[in-house]
Formats: sequence, C-alpha cells, structure tokens
Amino acid sequence: MKEESLVDIFKKRTRHLLRPRASDIINRLFPDYEPLETPSKSLVAGKCTFSGKKMYVIGQQKPKPEDFKSSQDLKILNYGMLTADDHSYILSLLKEAKKDDPEETAVFTIIDTFGADISMYSAERFQAFFIAHLIKEFLLLPIRSLSLILGEGGSGGALAIQVTDVRGQMEDALYATAPPESMASIIFRDPRRIEEALYISKPTAKELKRLGVIDYIVPSPENVADCDKMANNIYQFLTAAVKEVFKIKIPKLIKRREERAMKFGVYKKTGIIYDLKRYIEKPIKKAFKKPPLDIKIINYSSLTEVSDSYGEVSLKMVKKEFIKCGDGKENDSGKKGCGRLINLKELVDNYNVCPYCGYSYPLDASGWIDCLVDPGTFHEMDRNLSVDDLLDEDSITEYYRDFLARQEGRTDFKESLVTGTGRINNFQVVLAISSFYYCGGSMGVVFGERFRRAVEYAIEEALPLVSVCCSGGARLYEGISALMQMVKVVAAVNKLKKHGLPFISILSDPSTGGAIASYAALGDVIIAEPGALIIFTGPRVMKSRGFEVDEKRVRSEHLHEISKKIYEKIEYFHDVRGIQEISERKDMKYTITKYLEFYSRTKGPVIKVKRSKVRMLFF
Repeated sequence: MKEESLVDIFKKRTRHLLRPRASDIINRLFPDYEPLETPSKSLVAGKCTFSGKKMYVIGQQKPKPEDFKSSQDLKILNYGMLTADDHSYILSLLKEAKKDDPEETAVFTIIDTFGADISMYSAERFQAFFIAHLIKEFLLLPIRSLSLILGEGGSGGALAIQVTDVRGQMEDALYATAPPESMASIIFRDPRRIEEALYISKPTAKELKRLGVIDYIVPSPENVADCDKMANNIYQFLTAAVKEVFKIKIPKLIKRREERAMKFGVYKKTGIIYDLKRYIEKPIKKAFKKPPLDIKIINYSSLTEVSDSYGEVSLKMVKKEFIKCGDGKENDSGKKGCGRLINLKELVDNYNVCPYCGYSYPLDASGWIDCLVDPGTFHEMDRNLSVDDLLDEDSITEYYRDFLARQEGRTDFKESLVTGTGRINNFQVVLAISSFYYCGGSMGVVFGERFRRAVEYAIEEALPLVSVCCSGGARLYEGISALMQMVKVVAAVNKLKKHGLPFISILSDPSTGGAIASYAALGDVIIAEPGALIIFTGPRVMKSRGFEVDEKRVRSEHLHEISKKIYEKIEYFHDVRGIQEISERKDMKYTITKYLEFYSRTKGPVIKVKRSKVRMLFF
C-alpha cells in the first residue's frame, strides 16, 4: 500500500463504501462455512473448519451501498453497531464453543464497527454490562482465539470481541477509543475536525503494534475494493496465527492474556540508556513532528462522554454562600432540582444532596471517603503516580499537558482514581474511588494502573475491594491506551475473584463510558445511588449522533426495576445481574456494611499472599 496521509486513509480506505465487509472475507476464506441466524444484520456468525480445526466465526458487518434501499434500512442495519441482543448472542455462542474439544476448536472474530449500539433500546438492556462481561469472557475463554481489525475498530464495541490470543489489523484499518467524528465532537464540540482527532488518537496499525494492542499488521491491497487480494492476505495471517496458538497450552494462553492486559498503559522504559536516548531524540523529534496547522483546543472541559462540569458544585469552585437546587456550572445533568436556596455548607455536609428534595450533585473522592470510611482510617496509595511515570514523552502531547495543568487545584487529589485502605464500620477494605472533579473521573493509564495495584494489595492482604464509579468516560487524549484500560481493570477483577475476595461496586452519578463497561459492571454486588446516570455513551454524544435520548430510562431507579426481572430471562442476560440495590448516600455506609458483615461470617480461612518488595515501594 502506498504512503498516504492519515485523513486520506480514513476517508478513502477505512471508510470506503466498496471496502470488503466481514461477510465477503468469510465467504472467500471458509468454503464450508455454515451461517447461523443472528439477532441483527450487523452480526454475522457461523461455523467452519480451517487448518483442520473447527472454527467459530464472529464478525461485525458494516452495511454495503446496495443495502440502503430505503430510509428504514438505516435503522435496521445500524451501521454495523452491535446491540445488547447481539452481545447476548455472542456470549451464548462462546458458551456453546466451550462444550467442544478445546484441542480441536478455535474462535475467530472480525472487527469492523464505529462502536457498540448506543440506542436507548440497548442501554435499557445493560449494553455496558454486556461489554464488560464479554471482555471478561474472552480473557478467561478456555479456547484458542484470534481476531482481526478489518476496517474500523471503535470503542467498547470493538474491544468486546478483540481481546484474543493473537490479534491482527489490516494495514489501512484504524482502531481508536472513539470514532474521529465523535472524538472531535467531545473534545472540540465540532464533529468536522476529524484531522485533529486522528492526530491525537493515533489509531494506525503501526502505532498499535508498538503499544502491544495488536500482534500482526496484515498488508492491504493497493485497490481497497480488491476483496480477493485482501482475503488472500488474511488467509496467510490466519494460517500462521492458528499454527502459533495451537503450539501453546490453553492455561498458558489464559495466563498470557492476563499478563498482557496488566501491561497496558505502562510503556515508559527506564535506565541510563533510555534516559540518554530520550535526551538526544527529544529535540530532534520535536523539530520534525508537527501537528496539523489548524489544530486548536477550544474546550478543555469536554474530554469525556459526559462533560466534567456535569452538575458541578464544590466548596473550592463555588464562591457563594447559597446555591439554587438544580443549578450546576452548565446545568447539563439532565435532572431537575426543587429550585430552593440551600446553604452551601449544609449541602456539602449532606454529601452534595439537597436536604429538601434529594437532588444530588456529583460527589468527589474526598466526599465519598467522608461518606464511607471511618474517620482517620483512610490511607491513600500511589498518590504521586502520574502519566509521566507510565507513558513515553511521545505519547503526551503539549495539548494533553496543558489540559492536565488546568486540572490542578480542582480537587485535593492528583488523578481521576483515588485508591487506598480504610475501615468501613471497622471492616478493613481496599477502596478505589473515582475523583470526578479531576478530568471528569475519566479512565486513563494512571486510573488503570492504580486500580491494578489496589487489587494486588487486596489480594496480598486478603481484603474486600469496594469501588465507587463516578466517571464521564475515557481519557481521550491518551488514545488507544485509555481504551485498553478497560481490559486491564477487567483482568484485575478476574484475578481478585480467582482469590475468592468480594468486590462491591457502587455506581454514583454519573457512571458512563469505559468505567461502567468494565470493572464497575463486574461487582459481586452492584449498588447505585438514586438518580445516577448509568449508560455507556453519554446523552450529549448520543444527541450529537442523532439518537433518541430519554434520560429517565437510563437512571438508576428505572434500571433497578429492570434488574428485578433479569432472573426471568437468565438465558439472555447470562451473568449480567444489573443493579441489586438502590441506596442514598447517607445510608451507603450501612448498605455496604451489610455485605461486608455477610462475607466476614461466611468466608473460609484467610490466606494472605506474600507481598513483593516492588509493591511495597509504591505503598
């Protein structure tokens, strides 16, 4: 493939109308392919043989030009985005695959989607929870697995079926935290600024191979519509990949998936040689590496699916004695208060909840610590861990540094996840609490690494883990590294559960994006506060992409009512259980204590893992 600009690759190749789709490749690769009936046209699935092995094929199917015969086709085809129904079906198919001989069976997934379906239909059916459970399933799958980014890989919709043993990507395919127009809409409030969004996200196969997100770059034909040539190149990749994975025993593969997940976001190498190399290379790279000429960040507070000023109120930021109930910095919370004047100190003392009507503002980590933890017992871990400790300098743009500088002073903490140990009604626990006033509680590499270390400490000390999710989405300035933190935290939860330790997940307002589609949806017990927004894609982004939005249907009370009916449709929901309980902030400490008490009375003998010297350095 000849050299082209990133924008040209995106417009002329990745999104080319005649680019081969998953079904085109499947028909050429697998002569004996037997298609299965799937819930929608966006999902193709079937069984075949390849290299003498039985193969389950799962593919995301973008529509072709001839598929659009009427305006109704737009809704039916859904641009290749998978619904909650599709994700449920994939879990069922994986369950069936696990019944076959693992030494003669493989799973092959083809990714080609903007992201997961963001309709209200899927949101009400716990779309985010399904994504989290699919990532978990692929990490633990006792079958060899392979994946390919065929055209476009977007957000959790791609990640849900991409975490496999061997991962490939077409040379001209792009894989990002969010589609460039969505990213531009979130960061710049202008979906037309695709070039700048692509520059920041760095979604190319070459970059993703460097970061360990994929293993192989599959060559693309000069003619983007040449399906035979593309299929032949994929055939070569798949043949080599199958040969590779069947040389390795399944337990080792599962262990390798976990180890790989834990490394995501920790890319900075240390030592005299690397320091010297950076000293020499930095000025040279800076001289030649220039951003697009018209790039300009015009909104520093909109990096997440939900703006980080969502329902904002704090003693540090509101210089008033009273506040009108329901008012926020941008009044974009989608909720309505009673309009009464509240003494600001009284509001803060009541954990940011109106004492008259119960309207709540997001509560920062310090507020949650006061709300949940016995006074004087909280000890923070990894307080000074920063992006500079984890990412190479090339991964931290000047725009990102400028943004991070603007977060200083907005909260008492230095990142969007605060971890530590403390006591809840005298029960010792490990805590992982979102700091919403720092970058909107967005998930980035520090968030993921702090969560991993918190889990490791919980395992070492045989302690329960309690998390509070209050997040607006992914840290988009970190590109794909931010998205891969979803895999990292899911792998950490898997490890916690393998040691038989309880995980209590609290869903605060708002719980959106990568956080709700990963660790927060995997709690043994999931408790939500009243009125919490719980959805994968924030309403602001949904509206910008033309989707219907009814926030009442994705608030905690409504989703809790739906959760009560899950046991009537257990085959559909698999291990997804939704929200078990609604609890007001003032009662949350007691609510958690009930479960900690139950665990303490029923657990077996406590077995502590010997603490490593490396871990002790960070505590």
